[in-house]
Amino acid sequence: MMSKVHPNYLKDTEEVAGYAFYCPGCKQVHWIATSLRARPQGVWTFNGNIDKPTFSPSLLCESKTIGRCHTFIRDGKIEFLSDCTHELAGKTIEMEEWTGDQW
Repeated sequence: MMSKVHPNYLKDTEEVAGYAFYCPGCKQVHWIATSLRARPQGVWTFNGNIDKPTFSPSLLCESKTIGRCHTFIRDGKIEFLSDCTHELAGKTIEMEEWTGDQW
């Protein structure tokens, strides 16, 4: 099924642990925890709309392979902040629909 975000469930339950989305800046999938059982140290809020998702607060992903990706996701758009280390830094784009196959 094509969607902008795909749920990920806690093992052996129907409880959503968080959501995955494809990041065109990093060219990979990022995951956002929305359940304290999945990430007890804190989670993001989600507006529940898979067509125009909003997560809060901002999401920061860092690794040696992707560098730094710092975003806001609001109303189905990804706002790449200026501290990103890829070519989409400073740009806002519509989230891409994807099948979830990479997840």
